[in-house]
Amino acid sequence: MKTTVTRRNFLGAALTAAAGLGPPARAAASPLAWPKASGKLAALGGDPVRTEPFPSWPKIRDNDEKAWMEVLHKGRWCRLDGSYATLFEETWAKTLGAKHCLATSSGTAALLTSLNALGVGPGDEVLVPPYTFVATVNVVLMQLALPVFVDTDPETSQMDANKIEGAITERTRCILPVHLGGSPADLDKILAIGRKHNLPVLEDACQAHLAEWRHRKVSTLGDLGCFSFQASKNLNSGEGGAILTNNDDLLRACNSFHNNGRGADTSGFSYVRNGLNHRMTEFQAALLLAQFARLEEQARTREQNAAYLTKMLREIPGIIPARMYDGCTRNAYHLYMFRYDPAHFSGAPRAQFLKALEAEGVPCSGGYTPLNKEPFLKNTLHARAFQSACSPEEIARYEAQNHCPVNDRLCEEAVWFFQTMLLGSRQDMEQIAEAIRKVQRQSHLL
Repeated sequence: MKTTVTRRNFLGAALTAAAGLGPPARAAASPLAWPKASGKLAALGGDPVRTEPFPSWPKIRDNDEKAWMEVLHKGRWCRLDGSYATLFEETWAKTLGAKHCLATSSGTAALLTSLNALGVGPGDEVLVPPYTFVATVNVVLMQLALPVFVDTDPETSQMDANKIEGAITERTRCILPVHLGGSPADLDKILAIGRKHNLPVLEDACQAHLAEWRHRKVSTLGDLGCFSFQASKNLNSGEGGAILTNNDDLLRACNSFHNNGRGADTSGFSYVRNGLNHRMTEFQAALLLAQFARLEEQARTREQNAAYLTKMLREIPGIIPARMYDGCTRNAYHLYMFRYDPAHFSGAPRAQFLKALEAEGVPCSGGYTPLNKEPFLKNTLHARAFQSACSPEEIARYEAQNHCPVNDRLCEEAVWFFQTMLLGSRQDMEQIAEAIRKVQRQSHLL
């Protein structure tokens, strides 16, 4: 079974049709009291632990249709003529406790706009994790800058903050941590390193809607923070993004870049800098505003179910749920992440474990592959554009140091569940745990 994940197969697994979000089907049982599934593994022809699908995504409510139709009939679909994008920016900034919010066409656009506002350019270095979605790296490469990979903390799946200073050189321009899966990176250490070396911190919070670090919303602690509202995200408008900042100058730079380089006067054809069109549409903003009525409730449901699931999975040898840093006061749980140790499953490879778990009715993924080893990276660095930005010696030195051995191992051990699964009932969580126990009991047959 293929264990890597792409945006398309991620969504395919996450968007399984099902019943709507509701209260638990019954009172929560003790993990040990939940009846054990009997019979042989479904992968070997037996009956699966569960046959009901997990909750579908997105959740569509009447207010979504109302908001969409209001935009449609007003006929002001571009934000330059409308009011919904501005209202969304004000609402999202207030929700997160930030001074400014700028809505963009995607999370990738938010990151690219932010790097331009920070002045990242050819030959600069940006510190990034190797365990993230490719957009985090692509936006650096688009600036003809070098993404310098800082190895992973295997217990959290986040950038290892203890290895950041060793990666800083005179060409380092920015630190770009990712709050992967909705769990915050170690911001105490990362922000302190940024201050010490006078380096801006750009938070990639694309998977971390409402996540908190020491009771402050992520995206508001660094110089800039970015969100994605792509179809799989916990707050979803199909595509879309946002930039958060408390810095007036950075907001002006982002606003100009995302609007084709226009200045404060957007009515004419005068420009103050280079830029692109990364504006959010009024339709996207209206959909996002409509979802605020249920965003907090959904976030609480994910948290409660994740805590219950973690309690059960910790009792299963060979299943190691991802740890949160002490400063994490809220995990957004866009992903539920854990590591799989085959030594406790009769040596069965992860691919066989994933296949067996899927057969029991539990969607799962093997997560990301090592970005620092992707062939596209070498191809990009040796393309003509990069040859003008970096000397062959600089690229050779970069490639020689581009090793992340801890992340390599994580990519062989990781298992993900999707955020929609955490919108189910406690019985759903019990069945996930029982499916894993069932696979473990018969792992010698795999």
